[in-house]
Amino acid sequence: MKAAWVSHDVRDEVVDFVNRWSARTKVAVVRMTGWLSVRSSKFYDWRSRYGKTNEHNAWVPRDHWLEPWEKAAILEFERQYPLEGYRRLAFMMLDADVVAVSPSSVYRVLKQAGRLEGWNRKPSRKGTGFDHPLQAHAHWHVDVSYINVCGTFYYLCSLLDGYSRYIVHWEVRERMKEYEIELLIQRARERFPRRIRGSSRTTGRSSWPGTSRSSSASVA
Repeated sequence: MKAAWVSHDVRDEVVDFVNRWSARTKVAVVRMTGWLSVRSSKFYDWRSRYGKTNEHNAWVPRDHWLEPWEKAAILEFERQYPLEGYRRLAFMMLDADVVAVSPSSVYRVLKQAGRLEGWNRKPSRKGTGFDHPLQAHAHWHVDVSYINVCGTFYYLCSLLDGYSRYIVHWEVRERMKEYEIELLIQRARERFPRRIRGSSRTTGRSSWPGTSRSSSASVA
């Protein structure tokens, strides 16, 4: 009786059978349901629903739910006025005697139809990972971390190679200013001349205690 739908008549017969023979033979209910290939949790659920018919588990329709023609009217009205917001559309439809719905209902209909995603068409790169460079000195990262020295916090500024994770240059600073990072990159350039081919781009992030900001620079 596993993975199969059972009518309420059969369900009640199983409950009666197990209760009767478990009381007569003193066999545990769990063992008897196991012989019948019925999980004990399912049996106790059947016993709590004894005498009741099977009912669907879907949403019960309500009087205030929108009809299909109302949803179609909202989408058609939004197609005629694509520059209006959902709140203004709700009152415009009310004035035009199209459909009387709340702004939140208009929002839900437009959201489900995908009409509110036009401004965010660019897919997010979050979670896609970092494109690992194929050679050394092809990509540098500026990493700024907090370090505690005798109760005073300083900034550990490091410049790492994205391919080998080699620390190209590092310094400990009392402040984290823009020119401090520029000096760090400039001194790394002096150690590895003719490497940098473009300007650095910053991808800020923060955490505690750890990296407070990271940036990267493309190198030749």
